[in-house]
Amino acid sequence: MLDNLIMYSSALLAVAVIVYMLIKKMDIKIPLFLMGIILLLISIVMGNEIVFSDFTPTGSALLDPLQVVVQQFKSTLSSAGLIILILGGYTAYMSSIGANDLTVQMLTKPVSKIKSVYLLVPIIFLLGNVLSLVIPSASTLAILLLATLYPVMKNAGMSTLSIAAVIATSATIIPTPLGSDNVAIAEELAKYATFSDLTVTQYVFSYHAIVSLPTILFMAIVHYFWQKRMDKKAEIIESAKEVKLEDFKEIEGSILFKTVYAILPVFPIIILLVSFILDLTTQISVSISVEIAVLISFILAIICELIRNKNSKDVLSNTEKFFTGMGSMISVVVLLVAASVFVAGLQSIGLIDTLQASMENIQGQGFDYVLPLVLVGFTALIVILSGSGIALFFAMIPLMVPLAEAAGINPIAVSIPMGLAGNLFRSVSPVAAVVLIIAATLKVDPINIIKRTSVPILSGVIFMFILSMIMFL
Repeated sequence: MLDNLIMYSSALLAVAVIVYMLIKKMDIKIPLFLMGIILLLISIVMGNEIVFSDFTPTGSALLDPLQVVVQQFKSTLSSAGLIILILGGYTAYMSSIGANDLTVQMLTKPVSKIKSVYLLVPIIFLLGNVLSLVIPSASTLAILLLATLYPVMKNAGMSTLSIAAVIATSATIIPTPLGSDNVAIAEELAKYATFSDLTVTQYVFSYHAIVSLPTILFMAIVHYFWQKRMDKKAEIIESAKEVKLEDFKEIEGSILFKTVYAILPVFPIIILLVSFILDLTTQISVSISVEIAVLISFILAIICELIRNKNSKDVLSNTEKFFTGMGSMISVVVLLVAASVFVAGLQSIGLIDTLQASMENIQGQGFDYVLPLVLVGFTALIVILSGSGIALFFAMIPLMVPLAEAAGINPIAVSIPMGLAGNLFRSVSPVAAVVLIIAATLKVDPINIIKRTSVPILSGVIFMFILSMIMFL
């Protein structure tokens, strides 16, 4: 009885601290580490063993929690962490050579020829989703789209709030093996026999894409009708204040140069997609990991830079951006490690076993959808209040498979809806960075933007959840 009281109270307090800090938009890496270590110490006092894969004790109970931290760092840096670091490096290098800007320029230029106001709504929404492959930050993408497409949309006669809504929802759930969240969940799933040797490419193209792509198309349709309805319903009073936008410098050069450099940012995805299709349709089976695809693309980019520039010294010097970009992603890796240590603490005090036992009680009773629904609802609450769902998703990754197996459902039925919900609900949070940036730039109230984004996003979440349950339960 006393053990249960200690377990529940310590777990509740630890989770409450993390949730509070998420809502307050505080950095939760150190709190996750701290709460995890405290929970591990509590488990030792309770007489429990530390629950951690291949754990090697130090011989001192006080030092064992720190040993968990060290072993988790070693494990993460040799797997998902390495992929995330390499992706960060490649993205930074693409920005330094102007390839990301060229991709944006090449894809947005044809849009200026479209004069139909409401036809632009779904087109720009879909275009923004494609561009999020190159510009993963929703805030950065919003700034770029405002700089490149605001004049086009305004000249076509689109209302300011429609422009704000479309751009605010641009970076949503595009399936990409280069996403750090997809890398992390694929790595976690691969630890279990059911998903042995699962790669992030297989996870994205075999599971994620069959839900996310139809959802994106559905949301584009809803966007069209909702923005049209809202414009007709409201008395649109456009702000007379001058809108100040970031300058977007058009890059000059030959068609060959522009085409090659526009392709470079997405070239790793092209390599992975071709490899995946060949593996499915032919007997050709070449195992190309994300790391290899990125390194091939990086070498190709250096060759292109050497051809383009006569000064090879400057070209080689600029490759340093790749390595500094890797360093910029270390915070994501640390978040993964911190989340794993926190979950190890919850497991060690016995909470996960208790949750698993309760999940087993609902097996076969027609309530298989309950766990995914609860997690999506929890995600919605945190994201709307805090403006971000990435930290929550990373913190939950180590729990997804054990809870799903205990509930007797496919872990994919948990990972897909929760991961997609975290990205979708950001656009209906009045405190999300992307919403605040757009509101400040276009001189509109964030709440009015939320009114315009809410129906497309909520429709997308419902559609995504139902499709996930149909496909994976």
